[in-house]
Amino acid sequence: MGSGEWRKLAQDLRTRFVTSSFVAGARFAQAVGEATGDRTPELRIGSAYVDVSCRDQSTADRISALAVEHGLTAEPTAVAQLEIGLDTADPAEIGHFWAAVLTGSTDSFTGSDVIDPTGRVANLWFQGTTPHEPPRQRFHLDLWLAPELVPARIEAAIAAGGKVVYDEEAPMFIVLADPQGNKVCLCTSEGR
Repeated sequence: MGSGEWRKLAQDLRTRFVTSSFVAGARFAQAVGEATGDRTPELRIGSAYVDVSCRDQSTADRISALAVEHGLTAEPTAVAQLEIGLDTADPAEIGHFWAAVLTGSTDSFTGSDVIDPTGRVANLWFQGTTPHEPPRQRFHLDLWLAPELVPARIEAAIAAGGKVVYDEEAPMFIVLADPQGNKVCLCTSEGR
């Protein structure tokens, strides 16, 4: 029990517990909430699983013990966490832009990372490089938002040094660029 059932990923410990049904997963989730109190981890319930992430080993061990009581089996190799890396010689120049776009707050940029405290979007980290001419971007992000959030995200991104580079197909999508020219599309279901 314990660490063998969990995997340390980018910021936290994660595992998946296999359940017989959604209802069994919900019962397990309730037990976890009752047992962990203020240290309640993040849980995601599916039709036959519960994915769990937490910050410390003692909480993980407690959750593993509850899983045994509920007759659940851990499947730690089923978990994953997406982080996105962006090469830059100057993280400070673009970090606040990406924090504003991805989370709505420049406070989410610390060190060389943008981490959404709610866990709704993938972490973004900045890979240090030597200064060079910006290459043509080989990837971009599509961030799907509720339509009513888009104007505030655009405003925050512009205030953080970004600019709108394409909006002819708004509200379906609007393309923003950070101060180094890296692009992101803010996408909605409107107009599709």
